[in-house]
Order: sequence, then structure tokens, then C-alpha cells
Amino acid sequence: MLAQTGTQSTDRAAQLLVRVVESSQPLAVGELAQVTGLPKSTASRLIGSLERAGLLQRAGQRGGVRPGPVLLRFAQRGVGGDDILALADPELRHLAAVSGETVNLAVHGADGPETIAEIETHHVLGTGGWIGRRGVPLHASAFGKVWLAFGGLHLPPGDLVRLAPRTITDRGSLDADLNRARSRGFVTAVDELEDGLASVAAPVRDASGDVVASLAISGPTLRMPAERIEALGRLCADQASAVGVKLGKPPVTEGAA
Repeated sequence: MLAQTGTQSTDRAAQLLVRVVESSQPLAVGELAQVTGLPKSTASRLIGSLERAGLLQRAGQRGGVRPGPVLLRFAQRGVGGDDILALADPELRHLAAVSGETVNLAVHGADGPETIAEIETHHVLGTGGWIGRRGVPLHASAFGKVWLAFGGLHLPPGDLVRLAPRTITDRGSLDADLNRARSRGFVTAVDELEDGLASVAAPVRDASGDVVASLAISGPTLRMPAERIEALGRLCADQASAVGVKLGKPPVTEGAA
């Protein structure tokens, strides 16, 4: 009888685990109880056991249930651009819906930042066309600054080039800009790559803490005043952190105390 009860509990826990892993978004405890046919109290107890084992985790105190760090560390082994793209798709769509601007996902390639996904703005005046673009200066683009501020890359001496009136052209100014980005958790580039172009970006980290990608929002400066840039930067950092959690990174936003 004890063996049968143990087997039943294992089967029920496995059923819950499969439901969470197969879902594209966190599931509420009540929703899990309903789809598995379990009493809510039983589902909650089993979820607690799976949480303690690191197989499941809750998104906040009252948030939904999603795969835990043990599963995420296993899933992220050998993660490449295509895997990150699939994992980041919900966050990209959320950024696009909330901001109304162009959003991008980039990884760092041999020639600098490489955009692997883009959702263009619904506005007539937009800032798309990043996929396939090469040779974007690190110090004058939000994508590049992510790797300078958070990814451990360094510019060689004399590699600051004037591209636009307000481009950072001396190392002291660049260092101050990158330090400010580290304290906030996101970078900005306004009128730097081109006049009239504003962008924010935040790093995506994997389970080991390495920067593996960046999320960015860009738009014309006429729609991106300072206060909106600040708000979109925080939003970008939150969503980049959410992607990092999927890769096994602890759920702490960049720049948080």
C-alpha cells in the first residue's frame, strides 16, 4: 500500500513537471491543478516538493510556476543563437507591444554585435534593418556598449571615432558612461551611431553569469525623450533578466542592489 501511494505521488509529480516544462508561460497553481485533475492542495504540496529539489520555481510570491534552476542549467548546456532566439521570443514580443518601437536581440560575433531577431515598430518612421548589419562600432551603439559595460570587452587605445555631434569621443567620457550603465543595468546610445537615433539595451546572462546576448529597443529621438529612455531601459533590463532566468541565471535584475 505504501509502495502504491509512493508510486502515485511520483506519477502525479511527474505529471505536474511535464505540464510546466511543456508550457510556453508560467502556470498558476490552480491552473495546474485543473489540467492535471488534482486537488489544489495536492498540487500545491507536490509543487513545493519539486521546488525544494530545484525542478520548479515560482515567478514571485504569487507568480506562476515555471521550470526550476536544475532543469534550466541542464537545458542551457550548449545554448546557441537559435536556442536563445526561441527562449527570448516572448520577451521580444512584450517589449515590442509595450514600447511600440523596434526591438532586437543580438549576440556577439567575430565582427561585433550580430542581430539575430527583430520586431519592427508599427510607426511609419522607424529604426529597423539591423539583421545582417556588420561592423557597428562598439562604443557608439547600444548593442556594443552592452559588451563593453557588462561583457568584459575593451576598446583598443585610439579606437574612439567621431561619428555624430554627441558621440562619445574620449575614453574618460566612455568610461563614465559605462559605469553609469552598470549602476542602472542598461546602456543608452542617443545621437551616437546616427543623428536622431536613440536606443537602450540590456545584457542577457546565462547560468554562469556570462553575457550571451542583449535585448534592445530603438527609435527616433523625437519619440524618445530622456524620461522615456529611462523607463524603456528599465523595461529592457527586466525582460533581459527574464530571459536569463530561462538560461539558469538567478532571477535578479541587472543594476539591482
